[in-house]
Amino acid sequence: MISVIFDLDGTLVDSEPNYYESGRRTLERHGVPGFTWEEHSQYIGIGTLETLEILRDRYAIRTPVEQLLAEQNAAYLELARTHTEAYPQMRTFVERLHADGVPMAVASGSSLEAIDAVLAGTGLDALLTTVVSAEEVAQGKPAPDVFLEAARRLGAEPADCVVVEDAAPGALAARAAGMDCVAIPYVAATADDPAFAEAGLLFPSGQREFSADTAYAWFTERLAA
Repeated sequence: MISVIFDLDGTLVDSEPNYYESGRRTLERHGVPGFTWEEHSQYIGIGTLETLEILRDRYAIRTPVEQLLAEQNAAYLELARTHTEAYPQMRTFVERLHADGVPMAVASGSSLEAIDAVLAGTGLDALLTTVVSAEEVAQGKPAPDVFLEAARRLGAEPADCVVVEDAAPGALAARAAGMDCVAIPYVAATADDPAFAEAGLLFPSGQREFSADTAYAWFTERLAA
């Protein structure tokens, strides 16, 4: 049996605007105004903690990273509970896999609290009950730790897992874990990133192009192989 491991942000749900806004508010509170979406986009696919460690050093912020993380998580949760939508085609894909009894998990760089809030707010928590946060493993993406832990919790061999990802660090993590990847680049301009080159299925235009039918057909062909 093939298991499917989903990234959350930018893959199942369009939460990046919430991460950007919560990060912008946090940086502004600590003397860094004018943080732009273009700057934020450089860190898409990297865990919140790792991103804040980089930004704290870049802007010489003296506040401990743990406090920055707590502030950003609080701001994000406020936005996430009311402003997060699941991508319709992705929801359909998850529903079809669930109906077939396919083991599934979510493996994300977000905090457990944030993951739970988003899944509950979108109703995906009824379909995706196995969840791993980068907070629970030694290293976030592009290290393979979250995907390997998700496979362990599903009782699956890494080679029998398919990762669904929107960002290059996640695709690299899937490869490092020895897992196949369905790639749906959140930033379309990154579709030619070498990280996506070995994806078993690539939707270069991202969610605009993603089709539950196409993904499901690819998945069932893999099952039959």
